Parts: sequence; C-alpha cells; structure tokens
Amino acid sequence: MGRGHTEQEHTGQEHTVRDHTAPGHTDDPPHRVGALRTRRIPTDRLTVHVTDLRDHGDPVVFLHGNVSSSAFWHTALPRLPDRYRPLAPDLRGFGATDPLPIDATRGLRDHADDLAALLRALGIERAHLVGWSMGGGVVLQYLRDHPETVRSVTLVNPVSPYGFGGTHGVDGTLNSADGAGSGGGTGNPGFVARLAEGDRGADSPLSPRSVLAGTYVKPPWRPHPADEDAYVDSMLTTRTGDDHYPGDSVTSPAWPGTAPGTRGVLNSLSPLYFRLDDLHLIDPKPPVLWIRGEDDVIVSDTSLFDLAHLGALGAVPGWDGTPAQPMVAQTRHALARYAAHGGTVREVAVPDAGHAVHLEKPEAFMTALLEVLSV
Repeated sequence: MGRGHTEQEHTGQEHTVRDHTAPGHTDDPPHRVGALRTRRIPTDRLTVHVTDLRDHGDPVVFLHGNVSSSAFWHTALPRLPDRYRPLAPDLRGFGATDPLPIDATRGLRDHADDLAALLRALGIERAHLVGWSMGGGVVLQYLRDHPETVRSVTLVNPVSPYGFGGTHGVDGTLNSADGAGSGGGTGNPGFVARLAEGDRGADSPLSPRSVLAGTYVKPPWRPHPADEDAYVDSMLTTRTGDDHYPGDSVTSPAWPGTAPGTRGVLNSLSPLYFRLDDLHLIDPKPPVLWIRGEDDVIVSDTSLFDLAHLGALGAVPGWDGTPAQPMVAQTRHALARYAAHGGTVREVAVPDAGHAVHLEKPEAFMTALLEVLSV
C-alpha cells in the first residue's frame, strides 16, 4: 500500500504521514493462521505463553493491550516475511501466561521485566518491539530500561507515556497529588462483571463483544465472525479482581472521588506509578514508529474511557471542570523530545480507523511496520 502525502514536517527527524488506505469490509475472510504454534516458555520470573511461527530470523516481539491477549496479533504474525521471527506473548493476567499478581507501584515494570525474562529464556539479545495500547507502554518502559537491546520500536495506538487518566497538559501534570481520576476505581463494574461471567453475547453495551465492536474498532467495521469470536474469547481470558483487572482503589477528596490503589492493571497505568519523563535521555535511541487510527476513542485527547472527558459530557456526575487528558498530544510531546535529542520518530495517522488499526487497516499497518524493521 503506497504512502499518502506528507501532512506535516517537524524539526529534527520527526514527521507525520497521513496513510490513505481503503476501508475494511466485514465480509473479508480471516487471514489464515494455520502455521501458528503456541507454547509455554519457563523463565526465571514466570511461565509465559507465546504464539510464534519459526525459530529463525530477526526477532519481532508483539505485545497486546489491556483486556486482550496475543490472539489480537494472530492475523499479523503470518504477514511478516520469512527473514523475521515474530513472537507474541501473553502478558501476566491475560491469555495462558501465569496469572501472577501485578504490583502497580512499579507501573508497567512487572510486564517489562517479564518481557526481559522471556527474551533471556529464548536467548534473544536484541529484538524489534511492537506494542499496542497498554502493550505500547510496556514497550516504552522496556526501552527506557534496556535501550541497547532494542532494534526498533513500533507503537500502535499506545497509552500515553504519562499514564491513563488523571493528568492534564502535554507534559502530563497530575490533576491531584493522589492521582485522582486514574486507577482501579475508574473501571466500569458492569464490564468487569461480564468479563468475570464469561459473557460472549452482545445483549448489553457492557458485554465484551459490544465493547470490542464499539470501541476497539471504528464502527461499522467488524472483524470476520470467526476472528471476532476469537477476540472475544481472548478478552475473556482477562483475570479479574484486585490483583488484576481492574485492581484496587482508594477514595479521594478530589473529583471524581477515586484514586489508585497499589495492585492490578488499571493502577499500573496510573500516572502516579507509570510515567516516562526521561525517555529522551536514553542511549542508544532506536528508531520509533508511532501508528494510530485517527478515530480511536480509547486513546484520544477526548477519550471515552477518561472520566474527565466523560464528566464534561455529563456522563459522570459532579464534574468540576477537570480537563480531559490530551493523550495523543502527550505522546507527540514525548516523542518530539526524543527526536530533538537525536532519535528518529515517524508518526503515521491512518484515517477511518479506530483503536485496533492493525486489525482494521492491516495493509497500512504492515507497510509502515516493514519500513521501520528494515531501517
């Protein structure tokens, strides 16, 4: 798929490219994944469930997002040429990886350290990293801690480097010192209950299938039915509770009245624990591709999962004027600093795509990915 026109040129080596791709079709057949294999890899931290294809080639590691698993990468892995070795692990608390508890006070470092242990167990010294949504945050944390082992970084609709919820401004300033507006208390109890119940239907807007169709992708696009069933099953592998999703919480005197606890997934994404203020200082600086769907409603400057934006819409009572978190602007700010300090950053904004651009626009995604892998 050819590249569209250059929309904006930045100083340094960062630039934005608008990638014009044809719309998806709900009746497209699924990309055949018969060659995929799954296995459990013991490491010095936990046993990790991995999907891959082969044992040779340049390693490319794909990390999934929150409330999902490696299944969301199954259609992408076989598209890589034979010179690459694609691997997609399940993060702890998702899929078939050991469901060890998540220490949220470490931010996303439990996941980043699990990744480091997996690469050690496989004898992989350097790898290309691809992270979607929360997985993008894991990739950034791993890059921050182990830059010499990273060949390239691809961020797919990533969480902001300043966490999810509870901040304002491009530099991720906390709205409240206790992180109010982020963490385990921001999860929807009805959605959590349906995950725990194993709801595979679509009779409620809080059913995982409805959330997938309405927010993971941009309606009216839908995956092929067989793929959609696999994605719903993947979402239902999410472990629920205080140690996993959504995590614990504490009350706060600041609006909206909830602040992060110390355990579980949503707390690990809180800016109280996960923020990368010094990413621009790492050395070496591998090339970074940031690809995102322009119509993402999850990671957005007006996210439908940000209580501050929902408050402005009247969906959360008592809104006190707290501004929405500018998630995309924050990522752009952090990556611009990375570029200004000698890194190479390319931003690809894909029209008519939502949060799962790799599913909705696979040709555009793969074209951009192969370019950064070949740098």
